[in-house]
Amino acid sequence: MIRTNCRPCWSQPITAFILAASLALPATGRADPLTYAGPDRQAKLIVGAKAEAEVVFYSAMIVNQALRPISEAFMKKYPFIKVNYWRAESAGIFTKLSAEVRAGKVVADLVEGTGVGEAVVQAGFAQPYATPIIAEIPERYRDRNGLWTPTRRSFFGIGYNTKATSSADLPKTYEDLLDPRWQGRMAWHAGSASGADLFVTNLRMKWGEEAAHAYLRRLSSQNVISLSGASARGLVDRVIAGELGLALNIFAHHPLISASKGAPVSTVLLDPVASTVGTMIVPKGARHPHAAMLMVDFVLSREGQQILSEAGYFPSRTDVPARADVMPIIDALSRVTEQFVSPEALNQYTASSEDMIQAVMTKQP
Repeated sequence: MIRTNCRPCWSQPITAFILAASLALPATGRADPLTYAGPDRQAKLIVGAKAEAEVVFYSAMIVNQALRPISEAFMKKYPFIKVNYWRAESAGIFTKLSAEVRAGKVVADLVEGTGVGEAVVQAGFAQPYATPIIAEIPERYRDRNGLWTPTRRSFFGIGYNTKATSSADLPKTYEDLLDPRWQGRMAWHAGSASGADLFVTNLRMKWGEEAAHAYLRRLSSQNVISLSGASARGLVDRVIAGELGLALNIFAHHPLISASKGAPVSTVLLDPVASTVGTMIVPKGARHPHAAMLMVDFVLSREGQQILSEAGYFPSRTDVPARADVMPIIDALSRVTEQFVSPEALNQYTASSEDMIQAVMTKQP
């Protein structure tokens, strides 16, 4: 997810961007391919996409696991469309798109990632679109303004070494993290909207400001190690190596994927468990809107979601099962409360959660 300390920059007016130049749709004049909902929508998108011949897809998905397979499957279904994809972390995607907007030469037709969607929306780069497939996705994961659609879900938990920590000693509540046994042995990803900041945001949303602040003051005595250079995945690797006792607020599926390959690591979900979604947006100035909408439909279809499931992601469609090695996370959700942190909530809470951490937690080198 994207973390920025430049809060005022999100509200600066965007003066250099290209308005979407939609191709005329047969029989409907200048109907917008992004929002057209007639019974002949699919046919009209195909006609327009054949003229466009390509779609440019920026995504944070892992290339070999998901981005390439989903692009190849799309091109097999629509052989007249060439998918040109570019992969980067969400922050890098936002930086590249921002540069294109400023230059007045938007290349991306579709942007996907965890964190990038809300940043693009807040910067004013996104335009509304509609797909009938959104009806297959639970309402709580949808955007009421139609500026993004959810591609994949993420759940956050505590990573631990199964050789070093017995089931009896395993923390099962947030209160258990205050046990002296964990003092100086826990770490989180500092300065990250999906790490330490999300840990605090989750509790603020569920417990309220006063209770969350009081808990954080108590947690400060545990000397939680703040790691800003390492990724959430890196924290899991350090738990596997025995360097850390617990990794707080990591992507819950990462330890399970490592465990399926023989690593001594697993995940525990504490109540409430934070969840977020990866988002997909169509930027203003997209040159291939018809092909972009076909790609949106495909990523959200059963076929597209199955590809993401096979890559180890949690599909945004709950009618497509997760992969067997990460399914324990879905099973555990029946025993804990899921606290969905929407893109809008991330925008609202992340900076102030970071401020709270800086003000309350013990500063560490």
